[in-house]
Amino acid sequence: MPSQQEVKWSQLKVGLIVLVSVTLLCALLILMTNSSGLSLFSHRISARAYFANANGLKSGAPVGLEGVTIGEVKSVILTSDPAYRETPVEVIMKLNPRFRDGIHTDSRVSLSTVGVLGDTVVDINSRRAVGPELRDGDVLQSVETPSMNDVVRSSQNTIESFDLVMARLNLIATRMQNGVGTAGKLFNDPAMYNRLTATLAQLQILLQHLNSGQGSMGKLLRDDQLYDRLNETVGRLDDLTGRLEEGKGTAGKLLQDDALYNNLNSALAHANALLAQTDAGQGALGLMIKDPAFAHRLNHAVSQLDLLLSNVNSGKGTLGKLATDDMAYQNLNTLLTSSSDLVAAIRKNPKKYLVLRLKIF
Repeated sequence: MPSQQEVKWSQLKVGLIVLVSVTLLCALLILMTNSSGLSLFSHRISARAYFANANGLKSGAPVGLEGVTIGEVKSVILTSDPAYRETPVEVIMKLNPRFRDGIHTDSRVSLSTVGVLGDTVVDINSRRAVGPELRDGDVLQSVETPSMNDVVRSSQNTIESFDLVMARLNLIATRMQNGVGTAGKLFNDPAMYNRLTATLAQLQILLQHLNSGQGSMGKLLRDDQLYDRLNETVGRLDDLTGRLEEGKGTAGKLLQDDALYNNLNSALAHANALLAQTDAGQGALGLMIKDPAFAHRLNHAVSQLDLLLSNVNSGKGTLGKLATDDMAYQNLNTLLTSSSDLVAAIRKNPKKYLVLRLKIF
């Protein structure tokens, strides 16, 4: 039978073995559950970031660099520093020093959610960072990302608009089922359906006529001679366009000749100047338009001319008698005839009529 001392020694050895086993098991569990890959005795880099909202971030949450876990969140607290009044949530991170060269002082830190309803984690983005390497205690710049609440809040207006549209569609469907409106009558009125069927039949007959070349539209579609004439006309138009572009003909010169354009521009300028002078009352046209005295005199002269023409038409005066008296016309005609006969006789025998006598005293 073992002695009491041997029993105590056996119990001590069993206790030591159990203590060592438990210690090894705890260490193994800690190493296996440490997502950052850090041992309990390794030195870690401390970094901070400030956010406007923690979005459910908790201590122990993993910290990732481009999706790779490099540390964990040590604490999430509210700071009283007035410099961070707009971003009061202070997040202190412990990072693996093996990733120091991948983190810079100008790296961006954001909060993201794993999945749709997963935990909130910290993500560091260094793709555009060019600053110096991160040192222990540095503050990284944070980037606010929309949370699930923000997404739901922003989509609330869209959901309300969708509900309104669905309500209107439901109302339209109800009205159509009740035969209200054109669409409702189309779905519920047999007479309108029959008229629509008859219209489609008429359209089918019209298409058959067009395909067979009947009527004006059918000839336009089926007549080759009409196509040839139309093609010839298009060719002539193309030739005319080419001549215009080459500056041939009157229209071509109007389009291409700079001298003609300059002359036309000059003529328009002179016409504009003439209209300006006329509007200013200069020249005869200006006086006619602007000067009342000149207009009065012109009106008086026209009245006198009208009176003179009236007297001539009524046979008054010499011009009136010449214009209306046949006797005066006959006497004038007789005088002209006698004068012609006298001139002919003088030319025939000038000595008979042209005799010069000189008498000397």
